[in-house]
Order: sequence, then structure tokens, then C-alpha cells
Amino acid sequence: MSDPRTPTHFVAPVETESIAVDAVRISDKPSNLWRDAWADLRRRPLFWFSVVLATLFIVMALFPTLFTQTSPSRGCDLMFSNEGPTEGHPFGFTFQGCDIYARVIWGAQTSLAVGLIATGLSAILGLIMGALAGFYGGWLDAVLSRVGDIFFAIPYILAAVVVMTVLHDYRSVWTLALAIGGFSWASTARVVRAEVLRVRQADFIMASRSLGQSKFRTLLSHVIPNAIAPLLVVSTLGLAAAIVAEATLTFLGVGLGGDVMSWGNDISKAQASLRVAPMALIYPSIALTLAVLSFVTLGELIRDALDPKARARR
Repeated sequence: MSDPRTPTHFVAPVETESIAVDAVRISDKPSNLWRDAWADLRRRPLFWFSVVLATLFIVMALFPTLFTQTSPSRGCDLMFSNEGPTEGHPFGFTFQGCDIYARVIWGAQTSLAVGLIATGLSAILGLIMGALAGFYGGWLDAVLSRVGDIFFAIPYILAAVVVMTVLHDYRSVWTLALAIGGFSWASTARVVRAEVLRVRQADFIMASRSLGQSKFRTLLSHVIPNAIAPLLVVSTLGLAAAIVAEATLTFLGVGLGGDVMSWGNDISKAQASLRVAPMALIYPSIALTLAVLSFVTLGELIRDALDPKARARR
């Protein structure tokens, strides 16, 4: 018989099932900057709208015959000068009797070609100059930074005007793209340099150097891949700026002249008959605005998605 003065102890039943509180889920994919950015972008309707719109213009530039079978220049007839929309010609006709819809479709090819070539050249030059200056530092950083400051101080639109005026007899898509991209890389180089300066302080860069890799190999293998995100954003925004620059230079008469199909050229020619036939100017202007808006919006959304602080504020 137990002593009544002895306190009774009650023990809770022990669960026999093991609970893995701190277990790591091996099946889960590790998070990184690009995966987090994609998870943020795909939930935003504006991102998909800008992607669809930008893709539409790219397809329009690559395959214009999918949208129209009408020749933008050979089918011109003065008897249709400044006529309104008719069957098969939904936008009407220009002063020369050319189909406005066909010229808008084919104009995307020239405008996007100039924008892509100029943006690619600016991105390559900016990446090389910014990466070398930021990673090696010292006298190389000082020299490359001063060269970049010189180009940054020159408005690339003004420089392109001078270049295209001097090369008046050699006007082409490549000449105009080189004139724009050759003077617009300085801002890209600044962004890349700042990002490389941040990345080169990381522990994995020190580990790479400790393992015996050369500086140049470390730059190519580790620094540039981890510093490429801002370049993508700048290039997307730069593409929109290059398209606007092409239209501006062509409108001023120093870009692509003659019968070249481009939105800037059509806007320039349509201003003479603005009062009697305004749609010849409005339609290419709308196409230019939508193309620029799609790439600017896409660049802004990518920039926000790649910024953890911006994602946290939403």
C-alpha cells in the first residue's frame, strides 16, 4: 500500500512518431536571385502584357508577311493619295498613295533592327569597360573611368547627328546603329562597374583566388555572371531609348532617309499633310509609342523584381 503523503506524478504519454522539426527538404529547389525574380514577375499581369506586346513587335519585325501581303512601297498609287480606309487597307493611304498599314508593319523591322544593334553594341562596350575598371581598379580604373566620363558628357543624340551628317553618303541601318550605340555605352559601363565593385568583395571571389585561379578567369567565371542582372535591366531600357533615337534622327532628316520603311521616316513625311490627312502621322506614332512603352515597362518590372528591397515593399 502506497503512502498517502507521497505526491502522485502524472506522466504525459510520449508520441512514438518522430517529428522532424529542423529537417531540410531535399526536394525543394534552392532559392536564388533569378528564381525569386521570376516568381515575382509571373504574378504581375503588367509583366505578361508587356511581354506579349514586345513579342508582337518582334514577330512583326521578323515576319512582316504574316501581317500583310501588301508591298509598302511598290504598291503606291497617286490616285489613292490621302484616301481613307478601304477594304484591305484599314489605315488608309499616305500622300504618295502607299498603304499606311503595310508601312507601319514593315517599319517595325527597321526601327527594331537599329534598336537591337545599338543596344547590343552599347551593352558589349559597357560590359567590357565597366568590368575591367571595377575588377582590376588602380590606374586601369582611373583611365577607363575618365574615358567613360568623356563619352558620358557627350549627348549621344548630338554625336549621332554629327556622325550621320559626315557619313551622309553611307546611311544605313548599321551606320545609324553604330552612331547611336558607339556613344551611349558610358551609362551602361557605370552601372556594370558599380555592380562589379560590389561582387568582387564576396567570399566566393576570395575562394576562387585562393584556389589558384587567375584574376581574368575569376572575372569571367564568377564576377561577370553575378553582375549581369543590372546590365539586363539597362539594356532593356536602352533598347527603348535606341528606338526613340532612331525615330528622332530620321525625323530630323539625318537618319534613314529615302524610301526606307521606318516609323520615324513615315512621321517625318506625314507632317506635311497633317491637317488634311492626320492619320498618316498618327498610326506610326502609335506604333512607336506602344513599342517603346512595352520595352520600358518590361525593363522597369525586371528592375523591381531583381531588387529584394523593392519586392519586400510590395
